[in-house]
Amino acid sequence: MSESFPRLNARTRRFTLGVPRGFTISPDGGRVVFLRTKTGTDPVTCLWELDTETHVERLVVDPRELHGEDEENLPPEERARRERSREAAGGIVAYATDFHVSKVCFALSGQLYVAELAGGRTRRLETPGAVIDPRLSPDGRHVAYVTGGALRVQDLASGHDRALAEPESPTVTYGLAEFIAAEEMDRMRGFWWSPQSDALLVERADEAPVQVWHIADPANPDRPATAQRYPAAGTPNAITELYVLGLDGSRVGVPYEEEYLANAAWDAHALSIVTLTRDQRTMRLFEVDPASGAKTLVREDTDPAWVDIVPGVPAHLDDGSLVWVANSEGGHRLFVGDRAVTPPTLQVRAVLDVDHDSVLFTASGDPTEIQLWTWDGHSLLPVSTRSGVFSGRMAGGVGVLTEQSLDAEGVSTTVVRRDGMAVPIPSFAEPPGLDLRVSIGRSGRRELATAVVLPSWHEPGSRKLPVLMDPYGGPHAQRVLNRRASYLESQWFAEQGFAVIVADGRGTPGRGVDFERAVLNDLATPALEDQIDALQGVAEQYPDDLDLSRVAIRGWSFGGFLAALAVLRRPDVFHAAVAGAPVTDWRLYDTCYTERYLGDPNEQPEVYEKSSLFADAAKLERPLLLIHGLADDNVVSAHTLRLSSALLAAGRQHSVLPLSGVTHMTPQEVVAENLLLLQVDFLKKALG
Repeated sequence: MSESFPRLNARTRRFTLGVPRGFTISPDGGRVVFLRTKTGTDPVTCLWELDTETHVERLVVDPRELHGEDEENLPPEERARRERSREAAGGIVAYATDFHVSKVCFALSGQLYVAELAGGRTRRLETPGAVIDPRLSPDGRHVAYVTGGALRVQDLASGHDRALAEPESPTVTYGLAEFIAAEEMDRMRGFWWSPQSDALLVERADEAPVQVWHIADPANPDRPATAQRYPAAGTPNAITELYVLGLDGSRVGVPYEEEYLANAAWDAHALSIVTLTRDQRTMRLFEVDPASGAKTLVREDTDPAWVDIVPGVPAHLDDGSLVWVANSEGGHRLFVGDRAVTPPTLQVRAVLDVDHDSVLFTASGDPTEIQLWTWDGHSLLPVSTRSGVFSGRMAGGVGVLTEQSLDAEGVSTTVVRRDGMAVPIPSFAEPPGLDLRVSIGRSGRRELATAVVLPSWHEPGSRKLPVLMDPYGGPHAQRVLNRRASYLESQWFAEQGFAVIVADGRGTPGRGVDFERAVLNDLATPALEDQIDALQGVAEQYPDDLDLSRVAIRGWSFGGFLAALAVLRRPDVFHAAVAGAPVTDWRLYDTCYTERYLGDPNEQPEVYEKSSLFADAAKLERPLLLIHGLADDNVVSAHTLRLSSALLAAGRQHSVLPLSGVTHMTPQEVVAENLLLLQVDFLKKALG
């Protein structure tokens, strides 16, 4: 008998296992290195290499052959790094290469390995402690890594291993991205090699000013609580500093005044750093003299709301021209030098690669599409020509193209050679086994991007179905995209008898600057208004299929906040809610995310009150299920527990499902499987 969708969804980590990812193309375009598990249910990620000329694919490293275990013994810092990056698999989940992509280094169970791609030999290097984020020097002669908060470098020929910087106290680390950088700025690294392989730019982070929270597991009282440094809104962040550390023992400080280090890059043209002020309204790009630490301001971007951090920049063309992304004329635009080379109607999302004089980037004209484009120094060219969600890499004139759409299962990956020949890299992902019935369009007064998911067995107009709103709804994230993966869980809920609506409201990307900034100083009102607007718009389009007397809403994280908000403030519209890991009081969430939209709670507390759920607790009159992992270090369980206390004090009935040992990701298979089943059971009973 075939497995149920909830079981298969859990076993496959939401159907991500077996999908090729993490591509690196050699500078000559002859080889592509990538990660992939052996099957769609195998959680152990292996390292692979494809020869683009012969089309021959080779398994380079199978972690089981190195230490024979599926389960890894990870150091706490690596577990935290994977939680920040939402990494659900095991094995080799990250790697780094030298410039010529002849060697690869990676950490496995805290041990350091280096593989020679040409000879196929993999060896373990001796280190004084568990290894985090190893990275080879461009010349392939050294590997730098972090252990015990120290940045160390090992000479691969001699085996000589030494610390370039050691922590001065237990709250200090060298070479690691601090919590805020990893969780909210998409910066997962804390050190960068020089192109000459003779020095590194290294972040020093001191968490001493950050308040300590304790995350306990009440189900296991014999275990001590975990002390977590968590910078909640309005409280101090970690102190970050930068140093250029030479292999000759030199140490040069790179001072900066801004609160956040958003990014850094060190290429043949410049050592660059990108900084951001605490209010996130000013971003500065500096070039740094590595010998003296002196900075030169290259550009400054300001915005009365906030300045966006865009992945992949700064970068440079071969002639030294700066590649950058900034807001201009209401759009996110690609700049080369001082010139915008994309129109304001094309919303640039990320720069993926710069190959000599060509820039590969993703952008959206339609917010439900993420297309691949290049700028070749003279003209703007579309790489992807079909409807869908695309990404890729580019080096040596060779490209890697990944494609997702509503028309095909999973992720399709193709290597495009210089002669135009396409070489597929197969995916081993399991098929979900669902018959998708998804219609994407616009709905409501604001013409919001909306997906309507109906049961495969439903005949239009034959009966009115109870409605399930299934949003994320928060800024800088999307649910409505032209790909099947966005709607698998929604389709499964639809098969249980619901008409499911997924809508992206104001704050979500892809529709320009004004649309995104409509949530400034209010994360509650626009998000809730837009879900109602979308619901009413879909009801007009499907008058004989939706039962508006039975409307439920479910969500996780910001979506959980939105679900609870819906039944508290608009019980006339929403009749039941499942709120998973909800933010309930934004004072309890982190600095960078929260202050971007709501400012400093010490300066404008009324803004936080307007977006808090606590004042609405006495209004609850609909069934509400609160779900929270007690080990969640992102949205801590205090959010749910405090809301539950406020509801109890108001005499309002509700349900709470605490998940012992579960983080924000809910990675455990049994938990992920049964959460879907429990939600359906709750919603069916709540809606009668």
